[in-house]
Amino acid sequence: MIRINITSVLVDDQAKALAFYTDILGFIKKTDEPVGGARWLTVVSPADPDGVELLLEPDGHPAVGPFKRALVADGIPFTQFAVDDVYAEVERLKGLGVEFTQDATDMGPVVTAVFDDTCGNLIQIAATK
Repeated sequence: MIRINITSVLVDDQAKALAFYTDILGFIKKTDEPVGGARWLTVVSPADPDGVELLLEPDGHPAVGPFKRALVADGIPFTQFAVDDVYAEVERLKGLGVEFTQDATDMGPVVTAVFDDTCGNLIQIAATK
């Protein structure tokens, strides 16, 4: 059986990403090991500290910049996180200064919102009804 162990989000600054993903979003740091000039830096949900890890991966590869800029220009989120209540989470995050490109929107069976992670990505949060 194949399962998801680690997934990545490409970030322009690992220290800035760690602060945003922990201090603002509420993830907790799981792994922080030097790897060459970067770090193997992962965060996890406090609700599942032994679950899927999110790797805050440096976006230094030449193909990444154009890719990320194209997604942001088209309003396409790089990844999605689940929340219990999108409306409440949008209000909480706005209170912490997070900028949204899409406010909480009822899409039928799901409510979604999209925010800027300050590291070059749009991130969607979603909750099923």
